[in-house]
Amino acid sequence: MKSDKAVVVFSGGQDSTTCLFWALKNFKEVEVVTFDYGQRHALEIECAKQIAQELNVRHHILNMSLLNQLAPNALTRADIEIKEGAEGELPSTFVPGSNLVFLSFAGILASQIGAKHIVTGVCETDFSGYPDCRDAFVKSLNVTLNLSMDTSFVIHTPLMWINKAETWALADQLGAFDFVRQKTLTCYNGIIADGCGECPACKLRLQGMEAYAQSLK
Repeated sequence: MKSDKAVVVFSGGQDSTTCLFWALKNFKEVEVVTFDYGQRHALEIECAKQIAQELNVRHHILNMSLLNQLAPNALTRADIEIKEGAEGELPSTFVPGSNLVFLSFAGILASQIGAKHIVTGVCETDFSGYPDCRDAFVKSLNVTLNLSMDTSFVIHTPLMWINKAETWALADQLGAFDFVRQKTLTCYNGIIADGCGECPACKLRLQGMEAYAQSLK
């Protein structure tokens, strides 16, 4: 039996779109929220709009441009090179506090629209070292959100313990493999579908897809 209502934190990328299909299967009513923080691959917002419209879900877009001012990084500054972390350092694409802020605002939105469930695509398996993608952080914030608003939210993380190959497998199980491959934007350089093939996000996505395809043979 489906639960009542959920809000999906939604970027229009592979992970959040897979989570959206998961939410549509598990909840009676689903809305999505996208955050505009001045990301240089801003096309993802348009991509998110198109997907929400096609799947007929209500779409909220919140202006979070203060993140751009407070936390300059490769996702908000064209003059900062996109590169993976070396020697234990975080990648240049890490936006400090982003998931803390996004999930907090998703909780505020959820309280306004009567949703008790928040769905996010964070993952501790293929998480590029981002500290705010870890299970301990999500569980801690879940408690904090509930205390701050005296309510009973549940933050769902369907991808937390699976890798990219298994994320493709989940999309396939949900009947959304082709949709996710063709209509989502994961690429840091703003190229829809299979992307540029060169940035860290594209490499991770492609490696996962190839690994999943290999597992089917």
